Amino acid sequence: MSKMKIPAKKRLFWYLRDGQEFDLGNPYHVDMYVQQVLSQGRVEDIREMLRVLSPQSFLASFGRVKKYLLKEVRKFWEDGLGSAGGHSKGNSHIS
Repeated sequence: MSKMKIPAKKRLFWYLRDGQEFDLGNPYHVDMYVQQVLSQGRVEDIREMLRVLSPQSFLASFGRVKKYLLKEVRKFWEDGLGSAGGHSKGNSHIS
């Protein structure tokens, strides 16, 4: 993944200082971004996340953060991602 920085939206990341950016080359930053967007994001936030992250980066991060998501949120994404999301049911592909 290329080194890319994106600004932290205050609506989602109210607890970070103003002007904070996420370095998408840093797995810790990616995990924080993915977890918060999946937990608190709107449809447009999820679209943006899936646009800026590669499918491989998103899936790797999802695998690391899913244990911290609410049960219902985790199940929704596991079912939607199928085996790619570490769940045996649902769709088995991601594009």
